[in-house]
Amino acid sequence: MRRLHASRARLLTAGLVLLAIASAAAVGIWLQLGEREALETRYRAGETAAPDRVDIAASVQRVDAAARELVLRVVVTPRGSLAEAGGISPAQRLTLQTSPAVRGDLTFPAHSRIAAVDVPVTLSAGSITDYPFDAYDTALEFGAVQGGEPVPVRMTLTNRDALFAATVDAYEAGGAAVFDVGLSRSTSVLVFGVFMMLAMWALAIAVLIGAWFLISRRKGLTWPALGWMAATLFALAAFRNTAPGAPPIGSLVDYIAFFWAESLIAFCLITVVVMGMRQEANLAEPDQRAP
Repeated sequence: MRRLHASRARLLTAGLVLLAIASAAAVGIWLQLGEREALETRYRAGETAAPDRVDIAASVQRVDAAARELVLRVVVTPRGSLAEAGGISPAQRLTLQTSPAVRGDLTFPAHSRIAAVDVPVTLSAGSITDYPFDAYDTALEFGAVQGGEPVPVRMTLTNRDALFAATVDAYEAGGAAVFDVGLSRSTSVLVFGVFMMLAMWALAIAVLIGAWFLISRRKGLTWPALGWMAATLFALAAFRNTAPGAPPIGSLVDYIAFFWAESLIAFCLITVVVMGMRQEANLAEPDQRAP
């Protein structure tokens, strides 16, 4: 009977473990699909019905939080009477007038092939030292002028930086396409950042428990334990440097976990060495007096 109950308990435990693994995998797949869908989302603004217009496809290629700017790739295609060779080149000189956050207007000569352009865009608000909870804002505005006259614009915006999630408010104002963009760390980066902080504290507490055990049991200089503590001290620094986005030292993740974990581990290591030396000295004294 006891063997039967033990067998059922093992099967129940195995079933619960498998259920937990399956649930975790399902949540992970759901989060990944959500981020993938966000990266494929297109935001549209501007005149959509005009046959003679300028189509602009813009995508956020990379966000540099340290420099407080993003790189926006812009592909311009004139349509209808504004274009030559099926939109490859403008019939007249074409100028894209942009918002102050975008560094300079874009000009394309008449009868010349239009190539994709990467332009830097300044970010406002937010600070990278708030990592992984930092967030930024910017405003994109694109209008078009050809032959000295304003022309309709239709613009789409996408986000291609997997480290950031974008919230976009798209609308038309005065014939220009306007996008108010908010950028924050993606769910995967946020989850990993929180995990890093929890892991740092967990390792520091583990070292603290080990140090308390060594001191309270008067174990002396236990070299394997000391090696583990020292390895943890240096491993945390390497672990911290794997944070996505390379946040600078002094970020929120440091003040919440890293600095305290490193200090606690170093204190435990030094304390165990000092108390171990005293214990080894006390054990050595009877041996010296034995003759």
